[in-house]
Amino acid sequence: MKNEKKISIADIIFYLVLTFVALLCLFPFIHVFSKSISDEAYVIANKIVLLPKGFSLSAYQKIFADASILRSMYVTVVVTVAFTVIGMFLTVSAAYALSRKELKGRKVMTFMILVTMYFTAGTIPDYLLMNNLHMLDTWWCLILPLCFAPYNLLIMKNNFSVSIPNSLIESALLDGAGHFRILRSIVLPLTKPIMATIALFYAVGRWNSYQDALYYIKQRTELRPLQLKLYYLVVSATESFQAEGGNVGVLTNPEVLKAACVIFATLPIICVYPFVQKYFVQGTMIGAVKE
Repeated sequence: MKNEKKISIADIIFYLVLTFVALLCLFPFIHVFSKSISDEAYVIANKIVLLPKGFSLSAYQKIFADASILRSMYVTVVVTVAFTVIGMFLTVSAAYALSRKELKGRKVMTFMILVTMYFTAGTIPDYLLMNNLHMLDTWWCLILPLCFAPYNLLIMKNNFSVSIPNSLIESALLDGAGHFRILRSIVLPLTKPIMATIALFYAVGRWNSYQDALYYIKQRTELRPLQLKLYYLVVSATESFQAEGGNVGVLTNPEVLKAACVIFATLPIICVYPFVQKYFVQGTMIGAVKE
């Protein structure tokens, strides 16, 4: 006879708590989406809680009415892909080198990288550096400055040290394999979870960032990423709405437009996340183990 699994009171409480926490995480997204498709009068009166009231797509129509939105989307996609590829290449290479015990001075180099997590030069020195390198108003000012993250490096380094046995690498070296071959044929296939996790960190961080573009992109407006374009769109709508005296129906309410911009900018990441979720959870747990 098959043993039936009994559900205890503790299991029921555990599932109820998890369900409650999941609903808390989901509630803000549902609230913002409901605001984006509700009539402006209900939004202004703060009557939107969970379900939309009325139905209006005026905010989304205003977003797509701007022809430069698609251009900004293209810029964001290109920058995010290039940023993630370069960041992963640098992070994997540095993490593998620092995880090898035969590398002399690896602890000193790791400490020097760790210091940059706590001490930064600041916005003005960064801007002067971009100006001296002639990178202002170029693609590279959106890709190169932040494409290497010390936090991601430390997670991947710990993962390499824990999940890859030294005996496996030593046997490969005895067989005549070089470090590039070991990294490509042994290390990377065994660390897919942490690779997917770090790639998601890089992609989401770059996709949601707009502050560097706000500082570095001034004259070439066609290089404005999506987040910055939506920021200017909301600011413009807010100023116009205030100039008109807040008349409902004359212009799109800024709160409704903000909600629509949040949904429009978040939806691509939400569509990608389910495909890497299992790697993300596993990679985060493994990368959290200390060396």
